Amino acid sequence: MVKEIPMVEFKDVTKIYSKSKQPAVEHISFKINKGEFCCLIGTSGSGKTTLMRMINRMNSVTKGQVLVNGKDVKKFNSVNLRRKIGYVIQNNGLMPHMTIRENIVLVPKLLKWSKEKLNEEAERLIKLAELPESYLDRYPAELSGGQQQRIGVVRALAANQNLILMDEPFGALDPITRESLQNLVQNLQMQLGKTIVFVTHDMDEALKLATKIVVLHDGKLIQVGSPEEILHHPANKFVESLIGEERLSEAKYETVKVKNVMTAPVKINLGASLNDALAMMKERHVDTLLVIDDDNHLKGYISIADLQRKYPHVSSVSDIMLPINATVGPEEYLRDNFSRILSRNGQYIPVVDAERKLIGVVTRASLVNVVYEKIWGEKKPATEELEKKAN
Repeated sequence: MVKEIPMVEFKDVTKIYSKSKQPAVEHISFKINKGEFCCLIGTSGSGKTTLMRMINRMNSVTKGQVLVNGKDVKKFNSVNLRRKIGYVIQNNGLMPHMTIRENIVLVPKLLKWSKEKLNEEAERLIKLAELPESYLDRYPAELSGGQQQRIGVVRALAANQNLILMDEPFGALDPITRESLQNLVQNLQMQLGKTIVFVTHDMDEALKLATKIVVLHDGKLIQVGSPEEILHHPANKFVESLIGEERLSEAKYETVKVKNVMTAPVKINLGASLNDALAMMKERHVDTLLVIDDDNHLKGYISIADLQRKYPHVSSVSDIMLPINATVGPEEYLRDNFSRILSRNGQYIPVVDAERKLIGVVTRASLVNVVYEKIWGEKKPATEELEKKAN
């Protein structure tokens, strides 16, 4: 059986900058296999960005080797190497004087693709970004920060690169936009099977996205493992502090996936009338409805407050629909979403598949049974015993 060559391999890598005698990273060795989502995590100055930038030779290697597809990066032409590796940075890196179309196909244009092929690639990628095709002829300043970063993400897929580097790409975004982009990247990675190396200082982000986590501290490799291994077997107190007490406590729910606790959604088609919506709310005893299209894609939601306020002025659900940014996937672990579900003040989080089709909801109430079973198991709680005695 032929052993598969890792997409990236670090072999006893050390980096010392010329103005410093202290190594930025020291004696680092680990592998990233094809199709893995690898998060490099650590505090500021831990060496995570330094390490990642060695992959595309933006940083040189002082000692050791960095291999891409089994070949030492020193043997690549640095320009050609970078054109074969996607790269996403925190401020998106879009050229302000270029249209979105021109920004997206920058690398393929350098590779001398035909005009027809460039246009096809731009149209393909804007769809992956889940943005209208009309945005291709806009300039970056005409888009929101989150939309610009979506372009930055899909631009890294132009020319069909199999290896994507991401340097804290969502660090400057608000929480809702950040979550939306995390979902985008996660879905793209699962659909396209790309290998992603992702730098972050946020353990929540790493646990949600990664299939492999690499923990760094003061330039040294502390631990490498899956999210489950990191959660259940932290190597030392530093890793425990990165995870946090709340996460360590929630790790007991690691075997429970979202699909195990989701319930059927109460939904309505975006073409339905407000009369239909009001009747459904009354029948199902709810104050919000999730809105879907004819193919069951989640489009947004409506609330009784908006319906009441705008009822005399509009007639269709689509007229009062609001967007939804917070969603979860059915295969995600409950531990990754426990806190944010509980923090939603009685609201639910929709469950969508990779094509954003609505398949369920997770509510605060649905978590009660999970907590109950983990705490009590087959035993009866004290309240039940007290009730027996009272009777």
